[in-house]
Amino acid sequence: MKAIRVSEYGGPAVLKLEEVPAPQPGPGQVVVRNHAIGVNPVDTYLRANVDNRGPKLPYTPGSDAAGVVEAVGAGVTGLGKGDRVYVGGTVSGAYAELSLCEQGQLHPLPANVTFAQGAAMNVPYGTAYHALVDRGRAEAGETVLVHGASGGVGLVVGHWPYYLGDASRE
Repeated sequence: MKAIRVSEYGGPAVLKLEEVPAPQPGPGQVVVRNHAIGVNPVDTYLRANVDNRGPKLPYTPGSDAAGVVEAVGAGVTGLGKGDRVYVGGTVSGAYAELSLCEQGQLHPLPANVTFAQGAAMNVPYGTAYHALVDRGRAEAGETVLVHGASGGVGLVVGHWPYYLGDASRE
């Protein structure tokens, strides 16, 4: 299968399309055929190793994707071949035709949500949730100033009253 690989830290030029073995699911794991991939700022920071926490080389970048279950390993329940899912983290990296995931990294993708929309779910929504709920302890009725709401996280935060059950303040 084809995958984007990083064999040295650096800018976009270090991303190389390569042929790699297709992943096989182990117990509790699922292989997803990716239809769309999310590209997030953290992917560029890791690729450039800006804070010396880059992955062990070589690696396939990416944590967000959406696609269809290709294969399931022993012990996987509630998922089957052909199910539409979005991916929030992978074992093998998302910049590939196929991604190996733990079952807990997959979430159902409703039929009315495109693969591109699904691939944009995990990092933006997870980051917004962590900032507003875990760190900010936001509650319905409170006001939040969103400075620079032009990216994925800012767009989610701008609609946050809806998620807190206060759509009248959106």
